[in-house]
Amino acid sequence: MDDPEFFANTRIAIVGLGLMGGSLALGLRGRCRSLLAVDPDPVTNELALGEDIVDQVSTDPAEILPQADLILLAAPVGAILEIIPRLPALTPGPAVVLDIGSTKVAICQAYNDLPARFEAIGGHPMCGKALGGLAHAEANFFHGVPFAFTPVPRTTERALETADQLANALGARPLWVGPNTHDSWVATTSHLPHILATALVLSTEDEASNLIGPGFRSASRLASSPSSVMLPIMETNRSHILEAIARFRLHLDDLEDCLTRSDYDSLKSNLDLGAEHKALLAGIQA
Repeated sequence: MDDPEFFANTRIAIVGLGLMGGSLALGLRGRCRSLLAVDPDPVTNELALGEDIVDQVSTDPAEILPQADLILLAAPVGAILEIIPRLPALTPGPAVVLDIGSTKVAICQAYNDLPARFEAIGGHPMCGKALGGLAHAEANFFHGVPFAFTPVPRTTERALETADQLANALGARPLWVGPNTHDSWVATTSHLPHILATALVLSTEDEASNLIGPGFRSASRLASSPSSVMLPIMETNRSHILEAIARFRLHLDDLEDCLTRSDYDSLKSNLDLGAEHKALLAGIQA
C-alpha cells in the first residue's frame, strides 16, 4: 500500500536524468524532503532546475551524493557498474542504493563489495519509448508497469520496504525475482527483440523502403537504440541472450522448413500456435 509520507524525510539523489531518471524525478517530486540529481550534461541540468524538476543538480556526484539517504542509479548499465565501486568514496554516510539497470546479475554482484553502510537492492521497471532524454520524461511513466526488484543476501528490510514504496509511489507493480531469473526472462522479452530488430533492418534492401508500413516500423523500432546503451546490456547478459537466440532459431528453422516443403498445413498450425501463445502471454501480463 502506498504510504504518501514514507519519503517525507528522505533526501533522494537520482544519478542520471535521462528518460528514466527524469521520469523518476517527476514521479517523486513533492513526495520527499529534497530531490537531488547528478547528470554529466549541463544542458540537462539547466532544464531540470529551470522546470523545478529537482531541488539541486550537479555534474559532479561528489557535490550531491553525500547529502542523500536514498541513491537511485538511473544511468545505463555500463555507467551504473562504473559508479557503484566509487560510492564508498563519494558517500561517507549510510544510504539505501537502488538501481534501475536493464540487467541485474552483474550489478547485484557489484553491490556485494560495498561497505555495510550501503543497503543495496536491484531494480528494473519494464518501460521505455522511442524518444529519450529529460525533455520526454513523464510523471506517470511507470504507472501500471511491472517493476522488478532483485534482492541480494545483504539486502535489508529497510531496503525492501523502500523498493516497495518506490513502486507504489510511482504507480508501478512490484515484482520480486532473483537476479539470474530476471536476466533470463528479459533476455527473451527485451534483449532478443533488439537483436531481431537489428537483423531485420540489416536484411532489408534499400529499395524496399518504398513499401515500409506499420508492421515493419513496429518490428524494427528497437534497432534505433544507441549502441552505447545496448552493448553493456548485451555484454552483461551474454549467456542468457545466446540461449534466447538458440530457442528462437529452432522456431525460425521450423517455419522455414514448412515453407521449403510447401507444407502449408504445418505452417498454419505454427501461425495459429503463435497467435494463441501471444494471447496467453498478454493475459498473463495483464
